[in-house]
Amino acid sequence: MLPRPVFRRVAAAFVAGLLLPAATVLADAPDFVGHWEGAIAIPGQPLEFEVDLELTDDGSLSGDLSIPAQQLRDYALSELRVEGDDIHFEMAGIPGTPTFDGTRDGDTVAGTFVQGGGSLSFEMSRAASDSEDAAVALDGFGAQVEKALADLNIPGAGLAVVHGGEVVLAEGYGLRDAANDLPMTADSLFAIGSTTKAMTATLLGMLADEGRFDFDAPVVDYLPQFQLSDRELTLEVTARDILTHRTGLPRHDLAWYGREDAEREALLAAMSHFETSAGLRETWQYNNFMFMTAGYLAGQLEGSDWESVIRARLFAPLGMNRTNVHVTEAQQDDDHAVPHREADDGAIEVIPFRPIEAMGPAGAVNSSVREMARWLQLNLNEGHADTDSGAQLIQAGTLADIHNGHMAIGVPSTRADISPALYGLGWMVDSYRGHRRLSHGGGIDGFNTMVALFPDDGLGVVAFTNRNSGLSGALAQNVADLVLGLEPIDWIGEQVKARAQGEAAEEQMEATKDSVRVQGTSPSHDLADYAGTYEHPGYGRVTFAVSDASSKALTLDFHGIQAPVEHWHYDTWSGAELPEDSDGDRTLENMKFLFRTDFDGVISAVEAPLEPLVSAIVFERVPDPLLSDPAYLEKLAGTYAGLSGVRFRLELQGNRLSAHIPGQPIFELKPKVNGHYQLGDIEIVSVEFLFDEAGDVSGMKVHQPGGAVEAERVKE
Repeated sequence: MLPRPVFRRVAAAFVAGLLLPAATVLADAPDFVGHWEGAIAIPGQPLEFEVDLELTDDGSLSGDLSIPAQQLRDYALSELRVEGDDIHFEMAGIPGTPTFDGTRDGDTVAGTFVQGGGSLSFEMSRAASDSEDAAVALDGFGAQVEKALADLNIPGAGLAVVHGGEVVLAEGYGLRDAANDLPMTADSLFAIGSTTKAMTATLLGMLADEGRFDFDAPVVDYLPQFQLSDRELTLEVTARDILTHRTGLPRHDLAWYGREDAEREALLAAMSHFETSAGLRETWQYNNFMFMTAGYLAGQLEGSDWESVIRARLFAPLGMNRTNVHVTEAQQDDDHAVPHREADDGAIEVIPFRPIEAMGPAGAVNSSVREMARWLQLNLNEGHADTDSGAQLIQAGTLADIHNGHMAIGVPSTRADISPALYGLGWMVDSYRGHRRLSHGGGIDGFNTMVALFPDDGLGVVAFTNRNSGLSGALAQNVADLVLGLEPIDWIGEQVKARAQGEAAEEQMEATKDSVRVQGTSPSHDLADYAGTYEHPGYGRVTFAVSDASSKALTLDFHGIQAPVEHWHYDTWSGAELPEDSDGDRTLENMKFLFRTDFDGVISAVEAPLEPLVSAIVFERVPDPLLSDPAYLEKLAGTYAGLSGVRFRLELQGNRLSAHIPGQPIFELKPKVNGHYQLGDIEIVSVEFLFDEAGDVSGMKVHQPGGAVEAERVKE
């Protein structure tokens, strides 16, 4: 009888509860320890298999078997017995109970394979394991990494490689802290950035396994407070949509950047004020807000928060004991990498950490390459933790769904041997030189990461650098080429070329940035008129202040990002470039800010292209808080009479005044930045209150396009 295809889910369910007996004869067991490769003599096409045998702590033999053609990996062997040169083992739980009986002759075992009453011959020979082959292939690779750091002017890097279920390499190179000359190690903590996203998707997969969640159900079924700008869109968006970046919402990243103290509930509410740039499932648009939503959802389903869930359900069972989700916690660790940047003169400088806890589920994990290797093993081992327990943290079928490509990214490949990528649930999915690849990069100020899996080859790579560059991706591809035996490509050399091209492009942009600037213009108002606080319901507040009246300079504060702003032309200002030795935040350098004037000639709003795929973001100027103070409004309330003798009343309702005019609807008086009040939604009509020498309200002036009329306050 021929071996039947093995269904992985059935196998995994069986192995989870299997207890392996010790070998009956211990003395002969060591002769069989190692990696064996062989084939069952099926007519026409031999069925290749691999067997790994090792000694347990009590000296007995245990092992597993893989059949690549049937996608069966590391299936635990049962009834494993050795006596002299004879070995017997079975695959319990497989129909027909496949059984091997063989005799060793040196480094070869030959014998009989039996399944369901049929028998065939088999033979297997001792061979180097995948992990041993990988170790040989990577011998001396450290020298290439060190050279790359020098060529690309990067302080340090971390690298871990998993192959054949084993950690083949875990090393640190260069410096984790250039200012203090501290060496990088395999245990140095890095900010892993957006490679966090796959972890967040995996948490939801675990909850789906428990029947508490469905990737294809609308998000509002679980989070009623989830709301986008379009109600119909809101009701249709599923978790699969938010995890594959296909909701129609572009990044809008500057709505959260710098808001380290923001509550996730506030960020969730902010999304209802963001403009979409495409229809649902129409195009792929990367969006951190959606992964923040996914993590928030996981926390809500657990009655907790994302931080607690990821620690309990991923970090703890994987033994990732130093991995954390807070920048401050990472900095307190004795072995952590610090972020760097390259100054214009080539000097390497330490820069401040970027706290992104508010957007945590999208990218806030900090880990080392040694601990990230355990995350690689989970994904390569069909959801089993590579720990003593070997616990199944997520079902193999669910993990396969997460690994599957669901949405075309829409970016053409620049190489014939690398396919255009799809997006899974937190993973990029493509074919790399004939090998299926899952990968994701991560970038946050001063850190770049790359996590890559080649699941059909049992290979995983994680690479970190502590200066922004493309080296982490190049290292991962160099490792893949070496381990998979591919014709070498100088990926690091390509990064060196790209760096030179990027520098040349920056120089050209700097030399031509004034080409769209209108020379010889002046602001339409005095500098002080632009100062004030402006607000957008989704992006929050930005405050401008006068810094140097003589040079027409302002400063702004946006979510704690403080930056100088220089006059560009007319009523447009530009984020000024900081001096080379400044440690200030450069996020808003060269960002343009256009101030708007209302019908009264007052600076009333400022707009900026903070999200390039939609209209400029408009921040409305915030009126003086006094104008909404109930104590102040109480002084304004009362009866007024116009020249025509018509009387009307202003009544106080909370922190608003309402105008009750005979024969007219009730109008709310809305505070304006010039101290007036707008009459309802009529922008061209405003009310100015008049005061006597004692500071008491004596009347009002109603401004209209044709002029202004006054009304006296009537004493009651």
